[in-house]
Amino acid sequence: MRGKTPPHIGLETPFWQAGLPYVAGLDEAGRGAWAGPVAAAAVILPADPEVLTQLKGVRDSKQMTARQRTLWAAEVKACAAAWAVGFAAPEEIDARGIVPATRLAMARALDQLDPAPQHLLIDALLLREIDIPQTSIVRGDSTSLSIAAASVLAKTARDALMVAMDEEYAGYAFARHKGYGTRQHQAALAQLGPCESHRKTFAPIRRLLGEEE
Repeated sequence: MRGKTPPHIGLETPFWQAGLPYVAGLDEAGRGAWAGPVAAAAVILPADPEVLTQLKGVRDSKQMTARQRTLWAAEVKACAAAWAVGFAAPEEIDARGIVPATRLAMARALDQLDPAPQHLLIDALLLREIDIPQTSIVRGDSTSLSIAAASVLAKTARDALMVAMDEEYAGYAFARHKGYGTRQHQAALAQLGPCESHRKTFAPIRRLLGEEE
């Protein structure tokens, strides 16, 4: 976006220079949605400054259009040394809470990475149960290119899943709002009530179920 400083490799470079080429950026998508899973992606970029040119259009996914995300997700996958996406289902979110479920999705993404990462750069979280050195970075998706790339993969993977879910749960328009609490989603909930993919512990859904304290 105009006026925004693009993400860079200033956080990754010291690790690369120290002989640690496998630095994974992690970010999530769907944490605030009322329905569907939370997604997390992990991306290890090549330890090469040229990656800035190869991924020059990658930003925090919230700063990109859907078309831009689709385009640059393909570029990230082609460029990355390794990448993976993990999910935590609505029932896991309800059982654990959204932050632990987000960490679970991140752990599932990390489990798929080959090569295994030597350091983690994570947007605003720490994974204390993961025995890998890590750094939590507030607004990391606007700063670190690895994290920004992960944000794009998490968002595009989750959006694709919500589009598929739209066919399974007709009437909720999941393909349009991706499970977030838009007016269209609220109207569908008022008419149809929650479905299996709604997060039953989230306050708006609890109210519809008559469980709000």
